[in-house]
Amino acid sequence: MNLTNILAPTLLVPRHLWAVLLAGGDGARLRDLTVRIAGDDRPKQFCPIVGSESLLRQTRARLDPLFPGDRQVFVVSYAHERYYAEELADAKDSLLIAQPMKRGTAVGIIVALVRVMQVDPDAIVGFFPCDHHYSDDESFRFIVRSATAGAVQFPGSLVIVGAEAECAETEYGWIEPGPGVGEAARRLCRVNRFWEKPALPQARALFQSGCLWNTFATIGNAATFLDLVCAEVPDVVLSLTRAMADNDMVSTYARLPNIDFSGDILARQANKLLVVRDSGSGWADLGSPHRVLCLLAKSASQPAWFRETNGSTLQVRALREVV
Repeated sequence: MNLTNILAPTLLVPRHLWAVLLAGGDGARLRDLTVRIAGDDRPKQFCPIVGSESLLRQTRARLDPLFPGDRQVFVVSYAHERYYAEELADAKDSLLIAQPMKRGTAVGIIVALVRVMQVDPDAIVGFFPCDHHYSDDESFRFIVRSATAGAVQFPGSLVIVGAEAECAETEYGWIEPGPGVGEAARRLCRVNRFWEKPALPQARALFQSGCLWNTFATIGNAATFLDLVCAEVPDVVLSLTRAMADNDMVSTYARLPNIDFSGDILARQANKLLVVRDSGSGWADLGSPHRVLCLLAKSASQPAWFRETNGSTLQVRALREVV
């Protein structure tokens, strides 16, 4: 009998629960690795970096037990179609959002929210990057259930997953948890403050004070998401809504600025956030060669490409990133 299932929050999956899988990044910092693994410069989410399947396919498998297939939306980049066409061949066209160009995470999130709310105005939406790794999928699903329970109980707030920090990382967002709230007060807390990629002295202070890493996985009512975004970039929301209605995405994207969801939206709206603590899923952001190599160095099962890379200039480059 699985202990995680016993301890999971008592929650029926909401009828309006949706997942948005974010897979539109270029993955430029991992290009040396993806070329070595796949033989081309495909973005990391379409590459089998950890295990035999791509990070996108692993993300789908991780979420499938929680979200019906007809309520999983994919945000991708049209330029990567040759890499995702086969993997997403089973997805309905209406669930596939192919962005014409890169404009930051917030823009893709806005388009996904508008698309979902056109079908389901009462939707509860979870956003999940497809370039992250979890060593314990069952623990991850337990955390998602906890976050969903928090979103149901506190519909005016977004629930963000915060991983317990292991070092003073300067490339992550950081969350300062506040008082516990609700029925899951030991796990669900208010957010006192949000920092996006702090300088090293600040990161050290945050680590010492017990702050959490932002995993970016966030769940809440679609209307609440849009309210937060509209509070910061209302013109962008209006432009994208009109562009979707008029089928004029290319020219609209060309006029938009780059908007980062964590730095430009969440960091300015910390009073609307709750955080659920993740202490067991083994979350890792595979944002640099150094992180990937360190993760695999600790793994009992190492892929052939990693063993062949041992001691090569690729590892030397990765190590230089943290010198």
